[in-house]
Amino acid sequence: MRTDTDTDTEPGVSRDVPSRLSRGNRSIIGVLLVAAFVVILNETAMNVALTRIMLDLRVTERTAQWLTTGFMLTMAVVIPVTGWLLDRITRRAAFGLAMSLFSVGTLVCAVAPTFGVLLAGRVVQASGTAVMMPLLMTTVMNLVPARSRGTVMGNISMVISVAPAVGPTLSGLLLQLGSWRFIFAAVLPVALAMLAAGLRLLAHGGRTRSTPLDAASVPLTVLGFGGLVYGLSLVGDAHAPAWALPAALGAGTLGLGAFVARQLSLQKRDAALLDLRTFRYPIFTVALAMMALAMMALFGTIITLPLLLQRAYGMEPVQVGLLMLPGGIMMGVLSPAVGRLYDRTGPKTLVVPASIVVMACFAFLSLLTHDTPWWQLMAVHAVMSTAFAFVFTPLFTVSLGALPGRLYSHGSAMVGTIQQVAGAAGTALFVTVLAARSVQASAVGAAPADALLAGSHWAFLGAGAVWTAAVVAAWFLRKPADVVE
Repeated sequence: MRTDTDTDTEPGVSRDVPSRLSRGNRSIIGVLLVAAFVVILNETAMNVALTRIMLDLRVTERTAQWLTTGFMLTMAVVIPVTGWLLDRITRRAAFGLAMSLFSVGTLVCAVAPTFGVLLAGRVVQASGTAVMMPLLMTTVMNLVPARSRGTVMGNISMVISVAPAVGPTLSGLLLQLGSWRFIFAAVLPVALAMLAAGLRLLAHGGRTRSTPLDAASVPLTVLGFGGLVYGLSLVGDAHAPAWALPAALGAGTLGLGAFVARQLSLQKRDAALLDLRTFRYPIFTVALAMMALAMMALFGTIITLPLLLQRAYGMEPVQVGLLMLPGGIMMGVLSPAVGRLYDRTGPKTLVVPASIVVMACFAFLSLLTHDTPWWQLMAVHAVMSTAFAFVFTPLFTVSLGALPGRLYSHGSAMVGTIQQVAGAAGTALFVTVLAARSVQASAVGAAPADALLAGSHWAFLGAGAVWTAAVVAAWFLRKPADVVE
């Protein structure tokens, strides 16, 4: 049964989407991109400030890590709700909500007198961030004509890749000026400026549907997605009680199963919190599965490589940051060009070669020795990051472009949720293999640095084995316009 908003002529192409991107719509997307850059930048900017916060607020490392874990958990819980939220309120209201939450959270963090208040501010920040990315994706799909979406999605990929890479570097510079509070104080004026600009530009646009909020789905979201992400974050945590990991993963699995069953029932009357009918579109399902594998590989590498560089190669944190910075910048700089190539050639010619390059990088990393020069590590990381630029932009474009307009908001929420869960799973996979193999190597007399290298060999080999599925999936990608319904 078609609804009043189901106006599609083909998957991903709505009669409401203009044939050309107007100047006003370009301004709207520009503001959303800058706002998204600010909120994502904030997600990683805290990492290098944890030591300073521990000293200032007199908390342990385990307690301070909740500033990162709490942010990630909030994202995992809130993002699935955004599919329903973006159906209910206009783009202007959603943007105002996202940036207001982020700005209030940033202000609370900047003036927080205690760790509890600081953590509360981070949770409020994360709530705004969780709304922003699905809003950006949904807006692009509604405003940008199909033939130009690759280019715009390339800009989104640039934001998603450059912001996390720049975050630690920028916060490191701000810490040189003084307090960790400067990190939040520097972000707040930009966030407020984007809030004002967005509310002015988004005065009109966006339709709503009166989808009721299912009271049972929200706690199931918390239990399912929150439990899984929290459980995965406990992997490798020597301080966590023995029962915490299986309890969290068990609760998360049960909650997720109940959540899926509930949504399958609700979507029969168009009342689902997160509409799973997105999986009826094969291209969306293939792209989402490959995106999950790519996120696992990316986040696993991000956690493992710095650990190796510091503990096995004796590098200082600032050296590690500088070594990995070119890769993040390369990914961001190339993403818009990749988007333009996608518009001309489609996904397969970009993703298949890139996925093979990623496989080759994993093979190289699985053979690291103490004699491997630093410049080779930097080069391989840059090559892998470049390859990921040729993977993520087409996947973002293909996944949402394969859906009808009425499912854009739910597809965007699904993409955001997969990013959070897959990122946590990739981190857990790498850490588990790395730790287990390192312990085995230590048991036979290997020095700590040698044991860590031995563990990394198996971690990267395992990643390569998992990535094989992504290489296979890449061959099944097609441009949505080529899909016959």
